[in-house]
Amino acid sequence: MSTSDQDQSVDTPIPAPDAGTAAELEAETEAEGEAEAEGEAEGRRLTPRQARRLRIALSSVGMVAMAVVLGLRIASRSSVLVVGVYGLALILCGVVIELSRNGRTRLGSWLLAVGLVAAIGSDWLLIP
Repeated sequence: MSTSDQDQSVDTPIPAPDAGTAAELEAETEAEGEAEAEGEAEGRRLTPRQARRLRIALSSVGMVAMAVVLGLRIASRSSVLVVGVYGLALILCGVVIELSRNGRTRLGSWLLAVGLVAAIGSDWLLIP
């Protein structure tokens, strides 16, 4: 608060707006209805904090999934390539979590999507 805000009394009444014609009141009511409709549409969007939390949760789920797949793939065939591919995917999920914590959710989203698709694609193409 600035000094000028602190000087004002809390109990000071707010002056009432001048009463207008019926047409002006009707126009104001329509404008308020449109503003509420826009507010509801904007209310469906995630706040930055919610987006960060969602990205962290998705990255954590991806990390757990990659760890499970890594364990299953190592059990079936032990290969350095398997460990490399899924190890890089785990590292990528960790990087996305850290990016999300720092507010870089769009970059984290793209990295997570591209990285997980690349990991699954390289598993399918490279690992016999």
